[in-house]
Amino acid sequence: DIINTVETGYRQVGYWSNHSGLSIVPPETLYGKKPNRSSSNQHLDSVVWPGGETIKPRGWVFPNNGRELRIVVPNRVSYRDFVSVVNGTNKVQGYCIDVFLAAIKLMPYAVPYRFIPFGNGHENPSYYELVSKIAAGVFDGAVGDIAIVTDRTRIVDFTQPYIESGLVVVAPVKKISSNPWSFSRPFTPSMWAVTAAFFLIVGSVVWVLEHRINDEFRGSPRQQIVTILTFFSFCYFNNSLVPTENLELRITGVYYSIIPTLGFSKFSGENTVSTLGRLVLIIWLFVVLIINSSYTASLTSILTVQQLSSPIKGIDTLISSSERIGFQIGSFAERYLTEELGIPKSRLVQLGSPEDYARALEKRQVAAVVDERPYVDLFLSDRCEFSIRGQEFSKRAWGFAFPRDSPLAIDMSTAILALSENGELQKIRDKWLSRSACSFEKSEDEAEQLDLQSFWGLFLICGIACVLALFVYSLLMFRQYSRRCPEELDSTSRNNSFSAHLRTCLSFIDRKVEKSKSSSKRKRDSMHSDV
Repeated sequence: DIINTVETGYRQVGYWSNHSGLSIVPPETLYGKKPNRSSSNQHLDSVVWPGGETIKPRGWVFPNNGRELRIVVPNRVSYRDFVSVVNGTNKVQGYCIDVFLAAIKLMPYAVPYRFIPFGNGHENPSYYELVSKIAAGVFDGAVGDIAIVTDRTRIVDFTQPYIESGLVVVAPVKKISSNPWSFSRPFTPSMWAVTAAFFLIVGSVVWVLEHRINDEFRGSPRQQIVTILTFFSFCYFNNSLVPTENLELRITGVYYSIIPTLGFSKFSGENTVSTLGRLVLIIWLFVVLIINSSYTASLTSILTVQQLSSPIKGIDTLISSSERIGFQIGSFAERYLTEELGIPKSRLVQLGSPEDYARALEKRQVAAVVDERPYVDLFLSDRCEFSIRGQEFSKRAWGFAFPRDSPLAIDMSTAILALSENGELQKIRDKWLSRSACSFEKSEDEAEQLDLQSFWGLFLICGIACVLALFVYSLLMFRQYSRRCPEELDSTSRNNSFSAHLRTCLSFIDRKVEKSKSSSKRKRDSMHSDV
């Protein structure tokens, strides 16, 4: 017989035998049947546990000398979605509380506890003071939006983080409206200047390489300048008019842009003849392809996505300026800004609520507010006139705090991981922190602008190609000058005048090179075939 002792008596809950195992009927009635020891056939009557409970206990009770754990919770006055005390009662609620309660249910043993509010209810309490009281033994643990920072980990143990957090910069923004000069916004001024400079540099280099042997690059100075500009404009726009999203057409556009450089164009009116000139132009057209594709993509984004602008670009802007910075009362942001970033404390302004944030930013009492990301996400959920500027810095997370070497920190961490894996943690977050975002997509104006740093490699390649082409051309000219003009060298050497040497050299470089008969014949044949 299997009995269940109840206070001073007992009650029978079943039987056990080698033939049938556990059962609620006498074994004698089962001897005539085939033995069945499967787990599904093992049954007992309900058991009454100590205390008169019929629910199976989870295990041993956490040893704490028979008293409940004193769990302190911050009595917040702002962002009460995370943790708050119901007015007039000792009941606490919020996102952090629900995470703690869900984790407690997954503990392998019972943990008796009671919540104790911490704070005066008029302003957010100091979290450093709250954690210090745990280390001093005043409380047995802390539950709330407590950031895991280095100073706190030296005196208490934290559980596995249940939400990520980090400091971000919030500043007022304004929408950038379209204007007649919107086409210039994809590039920074330095990028425009360097692109225009290389346009003229490459054109000048090609003119130098083609001037002696190409009739179309000769004539009056005005005519030659017009030739350079029209030739390069044709090569550029012939490549630019092909849609960026169609790679096959883009490659075809490059092919037809290179055709003029190889001397087979019938549309631009100018041909390149020299090998060095063609090489320089091919490299330049490759640079133009990359720049034009990037410009088109950036301009499309600027014209189709609403842009937000602000003089505050991130934490670096605040460090280098003398503007005042707001922070939340009780947050570790104050100590981080002063001790880690070296910002004077006189520049910091305490703010107690989201309304204080908005009021201080709108009235320019502070240039920006530095706060943790979960708070900022709630703040921006219905305030589209503000935006996060720059990247999140000082990566942190929130966890529950317990005294050093407490086994609760380890077991609670295991329970939090289980909540994350089964999706319960996300459900709790959606319940408390899910908010409707602003109706339009936000993007930073500076993030869309393309600066010189992104393309200096292309310009460097093109510049090296131009320098090498001019160097090779200079060597060839010196060789030809030395071989073909010995009588001029003799006369100038007798004159022993530098200006005479220079005039003779420039005259030779500017001299038109007569084409061979075979070359003229090929050109006439090509013209007849075009007709």
